[in-house]
Amino acid sequence: MPASPPVAADQAIALLHTLGAADIDHPGGTLVAHLQRVQGRLAVWGARPALRLAGLCHAFYGTDGFPTALLSPDSRTELAGVIGAEAEAIVYLYASCDRKATYPTLADADGAFRNRFTGRLHTLEPQQRRDFAELSAANELDLARIDSAFREKWGAELLALFTRFRPLLSEPAWSDCQAVLRTRSAPGVGASEGAPL
Repeated sequence: MPASPPVAADQAIALLHTLGAADIDHPGGTLVAHLQRVQGRLAVWGARPALRLAGLCHAFYGTDGFPTALLSPDSRTELAGVIGAEAEAIVYLYASCDRKATYPTLADADGAFRNRFTGRLHTLEPQQRRDFAELSAANELDLARIDSAFREKWGAELLALFTRFRPLLSEPAWSDCQAVLRTRSAPGVGASEGAPL
């Protein structure tokens, strides 16, 4: 049985340090600092414990926009043993996303999700789509908040992306998207799935 959320978060942070996340540069400091900020943003938005834990661990297997992996996707049971199966499944989903293939139709009930590890296409359940969108927003907004060059380069495209994701986002997440991105970038530009998100 996985540990309770506060204990699981402490154990996940310990594992992040063991695997060197505190030594990996990332906008705003280190990878571990970014991951903790994403977890904190999800908590502010009222996300359930499993999604907050996934926010803390979302880069364990690397992502389509951040190729550095702390664990292989073949080691999923190791992470699940720390944060629980539900949170680990969200981490894997986030890491496995082929963004160019998936982003255009993520908000559609029958939109295809392409797994970049396996090449498999499948349709996500509504909760999976909401979790993915919420975690994506928390991640990108952290980067936009702390890195003005990132915000200037990608802000308008992110706002367009999250406008498409709007049906999947919580009210606090959508309000944050507007507060961070609308005031600092010109709305209405089409989102590029090639952005290094």
